[in-house]
Amino acid sequence: MHKIFSAALIFGALGAGPLSAQTGVPPTTLPSTLPTAPHPAAMPSVAAVTPPAVASSGANNTTAAPVAGANSFTMGQAQKRIEGQGYTQVTALAKDAQSVWRGRAMKDGKAVDVALDYQGNITSN
Repeated sequence: MHKIFSAALIFGALGAGPLSAQTGVPPTTLPSTLPTAPHPAAMPSVAAVTPPAVASSGANNTTAAPVAGANSFTMGQAQKRIEGQGYTQVTALAKDAQSVWRGRAMKDGKAVDVALDYQGNITSN
């Protein structure tokens, strides 16, 4: 019995050896001309590329306001935002074909046409 156990131990040790050893296949060599990614500091941030959905200040986000685009403001939100910029008596608000809220309002005692785009830009004439 002792001989069978010793033989099994030797066979096990010899059998496991080649399985755990390297097979002799050479490692894959990578070409020296792999493309390199730009340094992270050279890449623009997402905030620099993507305009905010809503202007965070009273200033327009763009000089070409009002900007056409999917407007998520409700009529009530549009009216409050326009009134927040000093307009009063905001009336006749409706979305146009470019999803820009347009209406009439008073500013500095004058009746004006007013527009609010999806970025939160408010323009008047």
